[in-house]
Amino acid sequence: MTALAARDVADVQDAVRAGRVLPVAGATKPALSGFADGVGRLDVSGLCGIVDYDPGELTLTARAGSPVADIAAALADHGQHLPFDPPLAAAGATVGGVVASGAAGPGALRHGGVRDFVIGVRCVDGTGRLVAGGGKVVKNAAGFDLPKLMVGSLGRLGVLVEVSFKVFPAPQATLTVAADVDPADWRQAVEVLRTAQRTPVELDALDVAGGQVLLRLAGAAQPLAARAERLIAALPVPATVLDDDADVWRAASELTWAAREQPLIRIPTTVHTVPEVAAAGTRAGAAVRVSLGGNLTWVALPDGDALATFGDELRAIGLRGVALRGTDPRAALLGSDAGGGAFGARVRAALDPDDRFLEI
Repeated sequence: MTALAARDVADVQDAVRAGRVLPVAGATKPALSGFADGVGRLDVSGLCGIVDYDPGELTLTARAGSPVADIAAALADHGQHLPFDPPLAAAGATVGGVVASGAAGPGALRHGGVRDFVIGVRCVDGTGRLVAGGGKVVKNAAGFDLPKLMVGSLGRLGVLVEVSFKVFPAPQATLTVAADVDPADWRQAVEVLRTAQRTPVELDALDVAGGQVLLRLAGAAQPLAARAERLIAALPVPATVLDDDADVWRAASELTWAAREQPLIRIPTTVHTVPEVAAAGTRAGAAVRVSLGGNLTWVALPDGDALATFGDELRAIGLRGVALRGTDPRAALLGSDAGGGAFGARVRAALDPDDRFLEI
């Protein structure tokens, strides 16, 4: 497979016009950027840097190859952040990779996912044209919503070269309540999730990991303890406040609870399907973590041999997963077939008429 490197937008356009490509930058999600027959790996990490940042307007525009860690540092200088907790920032994830994968961290429970914060994109389509959608201000909503379409596109509809986000003020403090549950009883964990979300206490994050339901509160420091007391009183199982929650949520956003060599699957779920998915993962010998109050389940399989069987189980449940880690790019998409149907075909015909990108 040919390896190409882009220093600017013109290089990206030349590469797309020359043949089939798969964009990659930080390579923190190898299952989405691995080898594929007849497809050139296009390194866009050279498209790096902040183009525009207006703290007063709460908007930021950066080139797609920019490391998320650099963006986070620039925002932190002004007391702001991307509240959807972009995963794998410390590992080198980039702006384009976050958008193309559609992957969000625990903070998306309260604030929404990647698609809720992307307000503009510039990308190179399958003909080599530079196309743009959205803008650099939150109120700009004219035209076709190309930014939303590119979220989760996996580099299969175009090569992102620039992204604009809306950003939020960072919370003054956080506090985490840990509720103990039976690690083998996912229905009990789901009941705790449901109870927690019915309380009047607003949650910033809500995960299940290692026999604990983890409930993060965020905001002004002074009221957090009283809010935690009300939450603990409402839960149906014993719970305590963690002394230090930084490592707990760092493991969640950096995915360090799963070994780097393990195939790691991201599966949109509901509280109704979590027990089925967790049971399928357990049968495969996987580590399982539930996030976003049950709306997302992570499954870290023991090895690549378990991918096919787990994919069949997902298909039987009627769900689809995306592998972020693993060595076989053909197994990046698992479970039920959902290629976009007639609408997806029309989008591909418009953005990639020359078949320069892999099919979703």
